[in-house]
This record gives sequence, C-alpha cells and structure tokens, in this order.
Amino acid sequence: MSLNPGVQQSRTAGGRASGGAGPPPSDGDTPQPGGSRSETPDGPPPDGAAPRARRPAPRSFAREVFLLQLVIVLLLVAAAVVALLLQTQRDTMADARHRTVAAAQSFAHAPGLLAALNGPDPTATLQPLAEEARIASGIDALIVYNLDGITLTHSDVSQLGKHVVGPYAEAAEGKAFTKTFKGALGPSVISAVPVKDASGNVVAIVSAPVTVQAVQNSVDRQFPVILASAAAAVALSAGAAALVSRRLRRQTHGLGPAEMTRMYEHHDAVLHAVREGVLITEDDGRLLLANDEARRLLDLPADAEGRPIDTLGLDPGTVRLLASDRLADDEVHLAADRLLSLNKRSTRPFGGHPTSVVTLRDTTELRALSGRAEVARERLRLLYDASAQIGSTLDVAHTAAELAEAVVPRFADIVSVELQDPVLRGDEPGGSSTELRRTALTGLAEDHPLYPVGRLIDFAPDTPMAAGVNDGRSVVEPHLTESTGWRSQDPARARQILDYGIRSLMVVPLRARGVVLGLVNFWRTEASPPFDDEDLAFAEELARRAAVCIDNARRFTREHGTAVALQRSLMPRGLPEQEALEVAHRYLPAQTGVGGDWFDVIPLPGARVALVVGDVVGHGLHAAATMGRLRIAIHNFSTLDLPPDELLSHLDDLVARIDDQDEGEDSGTTGDHTPAITGATCLYAIYDAVSGRVTAATAGHLPLAVAHPDGTVTFLRPPVSPPLGLGAGLPVETAELIVPEGSRLVLYTDGLLACRDRDRDVDVALASLGAALAGPVRPPESTCDAVVESLLTCRPDDDVALLVARTGLLAPERVAEWEVSSDPAAVGPVRRACARRLEEWGLEQIGFGTELILSELITNAVRYGAQPIRVRLLLTDTLVCEVSDGNSTAPHIRRAKDTDEGGRGLFLVAQYAQRWGTRYSSRGKTIWTSQSLSSGTTPGDEPSADALLDQWDDVEL
Repeated sequence: MSLNPGVQQSRTAGGRASGGAGPPPSDGDTPQPGGSRSETPDGPPPDGAAPRARRPAPRSFAREVFLLQLVIVLLLVAAAVVALLLQTQRDTMADARHRTVAAAQSFAHAPGLLAALNGPDPTATLQPLAEEARIASGIDALIVYNLDGITLTHSDVSQLGKHVVGPYAEAAEGKAFTKTFKGALGPSVISAVPVKDASGNVVAIVSAPVTVQAVQNSVDRQFPVILASAAAAVALSAGAAALVSRRLRRQTHGLGPAEMTRMYEHHDAVLHAVREGVLITEDDGRLLLANDEARRLLDLPADAEGRPIDTLGLDPGTVRLLASDRLADDEVHLAADRLLSLNKRSTRPFGGHPTSVVTLRDTTELRALSGRAEVARERLRLLYDASAQIGSTLDVAHTAAELAEAVVPRFADIVSVELQDPVLRGDEPGGSSTELRRTALTGLAEDHPLYPVGRLIDFAPDTPMAAGVNDGRSVVEPHLTESTGWRSQDPARARQILDYGIRSLMVVPLRARGVVLGLVNFWRTEASPPFDDEDLAFAEELARRAAVCIDNARRFTREHGTAVALQRSLMPRGLPEQEALEVAHRYLPAQTGVGGDWFDVIPLPGARVALVVGDVVGHGLHAAATMGRLRIAIHNFSTLDLPPDELLSHLDDLVARIDDQDEGEDSGTTGDHTPAITGATCLYAIYDAVSGRVTAATAGHLPLAVAHPDGTVTFLRPPVSPPLGLGAGLPVETAELIVPEGSRLVLYTDGLLACRDRDRDVDVALASLGAALAGPVRPPESTCDAVVESLLTCRPDDDVALLVARTGLLAPERVAEWEVSSDPAAVGPVRRACARRLEEWGLEQIGFGTELILSELITNAVRYGAQPIRVRLLLTDTLVCEVSDGNSTAPHIRRAKDTDEGGRGLFLVAQYAQRWGTRYSSRGKTIWTSQSLSSGTTPGDEPSADALLDQWDDVEL
C-alpha cells in the first residue's frame, strides 16, 4: 500500500566524521556486511565522504496495534486452552463418578441379586452378569463383596475369593459413597452401594471403579481437538487483527503515533485559528465538526456536533444545502444578520468517508452592494420580460397598452402613454407637436383623476410633457408636491391627482429614428419610493425598445392601410347582374394582414356565367397587387369567351412571362427583390343556364364543391394541374357536370380549411366542408353563414374567400333554335321564323335590327362556313342571337375598298348590336350578338342600312 509521500518519508542522516568514519549506527539501523551501512537510493557517496545511512521509518501506528492485538490474542488463546483442559478433566472426572454410581446402584438393586448371594455359588452366578453390566456401563470393573470382604465378582479373575481392603465401612453400615483412592486397579474413582435384604440388613457391597488413567486417556483424546481449535482461533484472530490493522493503516496513511499526534496538533491549530468557518457534515444530515469561526458565524450551540443539521436553528436554505449532496460555489446565505458565502465540496474523491466540507465567509459588508445588484438583476429581468411582451402584435394602440401593462406594478404604480395622431394612423409624426392623444392607461381604478384613454391633450409649454416632446429629453419629478411646472396644465386636476395619492412622476419620450412619436409617463403613489436617476436610466432603455415596436406597428399600419385600400380597389365592389345564378360571398382577411385571395362572377354571353376564385401566396402590398393583376388578366381573357382550360393556359403563360420580366429587372438593380407570382392558384368554372352544365378547370386549386338539392355533396375534380407559372407547357384539362336546378356551386380558398390544422389531410378537410354543406337546401347567404360558423372556429392565419352560387335554368320557352342548310335560299325562312318568335316575345321594336343581324350572320355562315349551321335565340335580360357553324375562321372588321362588293356586313351587325363576339369550340365557332331590351327605339327610328354604310364601308367577314 502506498503511503502519503508528504507525510511518510525516509529520513536520512548524513554528515562527514573525522577520519572519514561515519557516525555510529543509531537504534534500528541494520548493519551491512563488512560493517558498512546501506546507501541511500540517490547513489554512492562521493569519494572521501562517509556513506549516508538511511534512518528507518518509524514503526507505524497500525503495526503497533497489530502486534499488540496479536499478543493479546495469543494470551487469550493460551488461557482458553488451559481453562478448557481443566474443564475437560473436571468434566471427565464428574462423568466417571456419575457412571460408577449409576452402575453400582443399578447392579445393587438388580432383581435376583439377593437370590444369587444366598445361592450355593454366588460367584458363578454373578460373575457373567457383572461383566455384562461393566461392559454396558463403560466402567473398569464391577465388584461385589460380602460383609466379610471376600470378592465375589471382579474384572480381574485373579482377585476372586480374595479379601479386599478398602474404605467400605460406610457401605457396610448401609451408606453409599464415592471416593478416589488407590485400589487393586491403581488410582481409581470408586462408588460403593450396599445391598440390603428384605429386612433392610446389608448383605453385600457393590463397587464400580474407574481408574484415573482411563479418565486421563479420555482427556488426552480431546487434547488434539482443543489444540486445533486454539490454532484456528489464533489464525482467525490474527487475520481479523491484520484486516483491522490494514484498514487502520489505510486510514492513518501509515503514520506513527508521534507523527499522528503532531499532525493532529497542527490540524487542530489550523482548524481553530483560521478566520474562516469550517463545517464537516455526514451524508445523513448530521454535523460532525465545526470550528470556532463556524460556531460564531452560525451561532451554533455548544452541543452542535453530532446533532442533525435541521435542529440547529439555521436558515431553511442553508439547511437544504448542508443536508443535500449538492455542491456549491460562493452561494450567499442569510444567518441572523449576516450574509455568508458558502462553498461546499465532497470528500469522496479524497477518502472513503461519505462527508462534505463546507467553508463559510462573512460577507455582511457586501449586503448593500448585493441589494443593489438584486435591484439591477430585477430590472434586467423586467426589461427582458417587457421586451418579450411589447410588440406581440403590429397594432399601435395595442403595443402602447402592452408597454403600460409590462411595468405595472413591478416598476411603476401607474403608466400612461400618449402618441401623436399621425402615428396612430400609420403616418409620419408631424413635427414636435405637443398635442398628443392618450392611447393607454394602466394601474388606476375607474374613478381616477387622470385624462381618460382617447383624450386629445394639448400640453402646456411649462409642463414636463411639453419638454419631453419639444426637447426630446426625459424629466423626473420625484416629489410632485414640491414641483409646480406640471400643475400649469390643469391646476384643479393636479390637486385631484395629489389627493388621489400620486406623488412621483417621470416623463420619457418615445423616440425612434430621431423622431418623437409620443410620451410614456410613469407615476408612483405615496406607498412607493420616489423615482431617482437609476429609475430614469431603466425607463429610457425601456422606452427606447418600446418606441421601436411602436414605430414598426406604425409602419405596418401604414402598409396595411395601403394594402387594404389597394385590395378594396381591386376586389369586386359588387356582383354583376345576371339571371343564371343567385350568388353570395364572404371574404375574411387574415390575422397577419391583407392577403391575395379573390373571387369573381363574370357574366358571359349565351346565358352563361364564369365563377372564379384564386389565391396568391403571401400577404401585404405585393399579394394585393398580384391579385389585381391576375384578376384583370382573367377579365381580359374572359372577354375572348375562352373555355376554362384555354383561359388558364393563357394565364399560366402570362404569369411565367411576368415572373421572367420581373427577375430580369431585379437582376440589374440593388433594390428590394420583387417576389414572383409563381405559386398562385386559380379555379375557373363556367355555368350554362340553358343546359345546366358546369365546366371547370383548376391550376393547383381546391376542387369545386356541388351541393345537390337532395342534400348530397360532391366535388368536381378536374385533372390536377400545377399552380400558375409552373405549368411548363403542360396541358390544362377540364371536368364537366350537369347539375339540376337549385344546386349550389361552392368555390373557396384553402384558408377556409386550414383554420383548425394547416397540416391536416386534404381529404379530411374536404369531408368537413361536405358535412357543413350537406343537409336541407339553404339560400346562398345562409350557406355562407353555416360554412363559416362550422369551419372557422378560430381567426384564420390566411385569407378566406368563399363564393356560393345557386343555379337556375333558362325556361324552354325563352330558347329558340333552328337548323340551317347550306342553301342560300334557306336564309329567308329562318329569318321569318325568328321574326315570328320575336313577336311572340313582344320584341317587335327590335325586330328590324335583329332581322338584319341574323341575315348577315346566317348568310355569311352559309357562304363561308361549314355544316352544321345552327341559329339560337336566347331571351334573358338581353336578346342574344347566336349563329354557329363548323368553320373556325374568325371574322374581323376591316376597311373595305371602294371597289369591294362585300365586307360591310359585320359593321352593320356591330351598329345594331350592343355587344358582339366570337367563341370557339371543338365543333367550330359561334358568332353572338347581344341587344338591349330596354331600348326605346322603334322600327321607324332605327337608322337604315344605307345610312350606316355611308358612315363606314370597310366591313368584311
């Protein structure tokens, strides 16, 4: 076992003796052969010098204890062996007496003994019996004597018939005895018992001897066992002593008694002389040791050592630290009126005892500094909490309220915030105006004397508020009762403020980007200390951070207002009049601001209506502007009367070209990058009121929902197409469905389905929408309310656009159709049939113009078109004339030359029709015209064809 090198060292004695001889060996040194001493490990001594003898290490305390224990064990074992031998011998003699008495008594009272004694030959009768009894009882002999002393039985047959000499007088007198004396068998233990007849007279004596040699032999047989047991006891005791000594040597580090005494004296002196408290505690929560300084600092009782820590009257925090296994570094704890710095370390790495050492230093002089540090720490914590609380929304008034609520009551009892009116509107503050509007007030009851929230206050020039606005500096009024400047604003109200208990005021301007946005006023009542310079530094830092949040909210308010204005200008202000659908809509802006969702209802010729809904990614001005661009583009494309798939294909191509153009412009500038339109989605559906057919196409948008009159809900799912700008030339496909009259077509954006969970599966969200639409037939307005109430259980994070249209069908009597052959002679009969239908509808006033339009369109279809040729009249809020043929050649107006015989018919059509156009299908084209039914012209008032041709002579189909 290694010893402590700082304690157990070899001590050498050196030096140079006269004549070159070394000093005489001291006690304990071992002479080496030749009379020399053993050299030190450092090497041989230099030439001519006496060898240095190493003084043996002092005998350790553990070795001395071991030797002492070993000697004591040997003495105890020797004593135990002697005692055991004596006890064994004594027990053996006692056993011999007992056996002899028992054998003699048993034989003396044996049945038939008297008869054998009275017989002719007692010896022949009794000798075999006596031998059997002797062998059975384990004695040396069983002897029967008569009163004459003649031996009747004996183990030695040579003694039969001889006269025995012995102490048998007592037995002859009728008394049994046991004695030790030297008889015929040698020194023996003999028990004699009289044999009495029926009259009680002694007739013989029975004696049972056991020789002393037999007893000694019995003891000798047990002696090896005793010696073996003694040797085992010595070995076990020596081993136990060795273990104890080894543990003692480990605990004493091999020190001798003198060294241990000296070390203890040194440690005790140091422990009680240092001016630092030292405690040693056990892991079970008991105090093992406390020095004088620790007793003084903790005011410990005299019997503190050995007692549980929680019974010493210490601070609960100190008790928890001392009783736990937690380590500590310079923790400050309170003890009476002292502040103590505690350090705690465990002794486990340095020893086997589960103890901890605690040192204490008196830091009472740091109490004032600690108090200030605690105040600073609390201010920092308050500043952190306020920074996290202020600016949670981008609302100016709400941010001002958060500023007031963040510091009441932890810093001030009352806080009021006044802002300039332009800041509340989102505009830049207009100079250093002292006219501010109170925006927030916290910390007062309803009967407070301060100006209420919403009051426009024009602060007087002498007030601290005016100084804060004009000069941008903070003002502290620690004692309002001694200050007069603030009273000039409203003396009567100032008296009420003092009567209310308000005693201290601090005015701090809210400055951002070098501009004063407003003021924050901190008030304290008489129950709180007045404001000081340290409070002012904290308030200015808080106001600086709050001003940034308010300015951000102001700028957002301005941008939000601009975006709202832009969105309102771009969104449809009203739904156009049309007879095919009954429409209701809802638009809910997102919580984070204006988005890019939109919807549209676009009347198309031929009793058709286009329903549009779209969604632009993002929020703000760009999303609103993008929405406007897409909406205008769809309106432009719809005037071409394109099918849904072609319209979305053109729109996708337009978005891609716009993104390429924007990226090209941004690459050459260093300004803000314009976000791309890519990612916008759109659903375009056309409803035909004549056939009840719905044709829809989508660009990455959610499918159209159809609520049937019977309460079932289906979804018209066109083939999936990517969002706008990502088509990359992929075709857009359509889906068609004929719906019964009274069905509801529901178009919506994804914000409607993402309120509960944006990551929810689309099919699950659509099932929720279907459940909200199912059930009895409701008007579109009621349907919108039911869907919003069912699905929008929270304020959405995204815009929500919802469009519900209930379908209607055009009555058959308001539709007229004719097939036209390719013969020019067929034009007249069809024209006359159309004229008769106009008379049935009561439209004679526009008959001339209508006949002219039909004549021109049918003639051109017969001349230049292909079969099949059809003519259809539709009576809605206007009269629609449609002429279809199988040719896809587009007609257009051009200037006709003077020598041209034709080319002027389309001009006449354009003059008589309110609107006209061409739409294409897979079977050819349809030229349509629309005439107003409210025209007040009469046939006589209508201009003639010649007059019209005089105005324009350049029409060609």
